[in-house]
Amino acid sequence: MANEQTLDRLEAKTYRVQGLTCTNCAAKFEHNVKSLPGVKEAKVNFGAAKLTVWGETTIEELEQAGAFERLKIREERERLMRREPFWKKKENWNVLVAAGLLGLGVAADAADRGILAVVMYLGAIAIGGYSLFWTGLRNLVRWQLDMNTLMTIAILGAAAIGEWQEGAVVVILFAISEALERYSMDRARRSIASLMEMAPAEATIQRGAEEVTVPVEDVRLGEVMIVKPGAKIPLDGVVVNGASTVNEAAMTGESLPVEKTVGDSVFAGTLNEEGFLEVKVTKRADETMLAKMIDLVEEAQAERAPSQAFIDRFARYYTPLIMIVALLVAVIPPLVVGGNWLDWVYRGLAVLVIGCPCALVISTPVAIVTALGHAARRGVLIKGGVYLEQIGRFDAVAFDKTGTLTEGKPSVTDVVVYEESRERLLAVAAAIEKRSQHPLASAVVRLAEEDGVPFLDVPVDDFQSLTGQGVKAVVENETYYIGRPSLFADMLGRLPDEAEQRIAAFRQEGKTVMAIGTADRLLGLIAAADQLRPSATETVAALRRLGVGEVVMVTGDHEQTAQAIGRQAGVSDIRAGLLPEEKLTAIRELKQRCGMTAMVGDGVNDAPALAAADIGVAMGGAGTDTALETADVVLMADDLRQLPYTVRLGRRTLAIIRQNIAFALGLKVLALVAAVPGWLTLWLAVFADMGATLLVTLNSMRLLRVKE
Repeated sequence: MANEQTLDRLEAKTYRVQGLTCTNCAAKFEHNVKSLPGVKEAKVNFGAAKLTVWGETTIEELEQAGAFERLKIREERERLMRREPFWKKKENWNVLVAAGLLGLGVAADAADRGILAVVMYLGAIAIGGYSLFWTGLRNLVRWQLDMNTLMTIAILGAAAIGEWQEGAVVVILFAISEALERYSMDRARRSIASLMEMAPAEATIQRGAEEVTVPVEDVRLGEVMIVKPGAKIPLDGVVVNGASTVNEAAMTGESLPVEKTVGDSVFAGTLNEEGFLEVKVTKRADETMLAKMIDLVEEAQAERAPSQAFIDRFARYYTPLIMIVALLVAVIPPLVVGGNWLDWVYRGLAVLVIGCPCALVISTPVAIVTALGHAARRGVLIKGGVYLEQIGRFDAVAFDKTGTLTEGKPSVTDVVVYEESRERLLAVAAAIEKRSQHPLASAVVRLAEEDGVPFLDVPVDDFQSLTGQGVKAVVENETYYIGRPSLFADMLGRLPDEAEQRIAAFRQEGKTVMAIGTADRLLGLIAAADQLRPSATETVAALRRLGVGEVVMVTGDHEQTAQAIGRQAGVSDIRAGLLPEEKLTAIRELKQRCGMTAMVGDGVNDAPALAAADIGVAMGGAGTDTALETADVVLMADDLRQLPYTVRLGRRTLAIIRQNIAFALGLKVLALVAAVPGWLTLWLAVFADMGATLLVTLNSMRLLRVKE
């Protein structure tokens, strides 16, 4: 195995793998690829059906390495190959032919044609189990004990003791079970495969006076894409001409369209609705936000959840143990108590068949892959099975305030007028603040625009910023001031009592107050606040209903504002005035006091706290590389309501994994108990194993029904 420094110098190439159905097959394929000349290292991601290779090789060599499972390889960004219809697949035709031969064998048996019946059964076994025997015998020679080895021994054993019909039935049922397993993993992976197909393969580009259609891989940065109404946006970019609404459900899970105009960012895979857009390309095809999402989810599928790691370790010892138990069942009774050899060998073979670990091995990955894909479709990125399990277990959650519980931008909440009219006061204030870059200035301008105040017609001269106090400007030959109330207290000597009371009341509500007036009189007050998100109170209440005991707010804002927002949101503990390192300390204290803790922030200035928490949840991943890189879970739509959904998904996944393991092991224990006294036939043993596989698959599919 190459060391990490060597690998860093080599170029890694990733491929898509079609036909990968079991973890044992994935491990074997990985081993085969590592043995290829020119390959220094290889890694198979079973959940995402991806292969990463360090070194030099070809697709033909890789397919040869996967020939034991007839694996098909394609380039990572190549579009999904068209699925081969069921009736065209060779293995399915083999099963149908084998079933026909089995039927003829049963008919020959009924007609007392023993030799003909044996020939038919032998044909069914040979045709239906050809690939199984080839793999099983090769594994047995190499002492690689897996389900193929167990089934090969069982079927050949059945034939050796004259149970030809049983052997044929076992072959056919096992082939059907394998098809079910393939279907279940394909179904689980399909949500990610559909994400890949969301972005168009081609883009229309403006080159000179012409519009040309080219593959997205050939589009250069800075080129301008033409996006017509009803078309999907091929690449990330910035709107340079036009206006429209864009449905970003593919990115965020939010079905309501978002208005886009010049200067706004748009993302690959999102749907342009009614407007015509010209978009300057800012990301290559493999660097778009959608591509990053897909990569993150696929990497997450490679990260084994604790329960999956346990099952993988358990299965390693389970298969040899089953072979020993089967051998003991076949040999001990005839040797010790004089039992009939054929009878007890048959029972030992039934133990081998029921011992196949198919359902057990698939019980966890099929649930994890289904859940991760379902979450991604709803705009929630979970970076691994371990975080999916943990998100359902946390006992406390800490929220940042600005941009998380609140909208992140202030809005004007109150306008108090002492002289002149409200419209005149707003016109003057907005005309002056239009020249300022302060967030509170933007809030005043937005209010004037919403109220239709004609502030653009107001002449403003000699605009000047007063550091730490506000601004001043000349409007129609009179100097106006807008800023802190203390600015007017200094100019006027003192503020009127009524104004002081109003200011104190606004501050008690967590609002920031601006005063407007001249050097000798106060004309009015404007109060603004960073508004609580409409979903914040609902989210906190939903988390409490889910049993999260402690809901805390940690913020760098001052105490009064924090208390006002915290009370509105319904959090149980408010910690204000915290520096980033103090937030980190607060999270550690919360973990020590309450146990597993989640931190929800914007992914930018909350990085230390997000890293310290057991689960770091970042808001607004769409367009934010920092959020994607920092957190364990990313809420792409900037919507807090996705958090309770994610908690429910994590808990449901945990429950389903436990149910799957219980189903798989419980059914096997019952069948083993029935096999020893001879109540279980070989074909019933396979049927039980097939039933367990079907149960865990269908049970995992229930994760697709978890609602927001």
